[in-house]
Amino acid sequence: MTTPQGFHHIEINVHDLEKSRFFYDWLMPELGYSLFQQWDKGFSYKNGTAYLVFTQTEEPYKEIPFHRKRSGLNHLAFWAKSRAHIEHLRVQLKKKNISFLYEDRFPFAGGDNHYALFFEDPDRIKIEIVASR
Repeated sequence: MTTPQGFHHIEINVHDLEKSRFFYDWLMPELGYSLFQQWDKGFSYKNGTAYLVFTQTEEPYKEIPFHRKRSGLNHLAFWAKSRAHIEHLRVQLKKKNISFLYEDRFPFAGGDNHYALFFEDPDRIKIEIVASR
């Protein structure tokens, strides 16, 4: 038996579980993730052996909001199926009134050979979607 490689799971505390659920319920299936677990204070999505968990921030810790420039998580990056997939996601995100980061440099904000789309989730966690071709 071989041991799986890569990360097992990542857990993210969110300020408003309902808003985050609404946001990720659409996005994660678009990226090949399936709903894995759900309970009153959280939910998770799985792709292969790895999963991403979202849990409600406890009340005493909600006062200071997340900011990617502080120590800790900076952003999450996911693979797109193709450049056309990124274009599809971009249209869908615009319909949902989700603004983009670095829109003036789309699709090469990450460099000349890095085709990607950048935006933020409800807690302002930066999301990057990257196409390999």
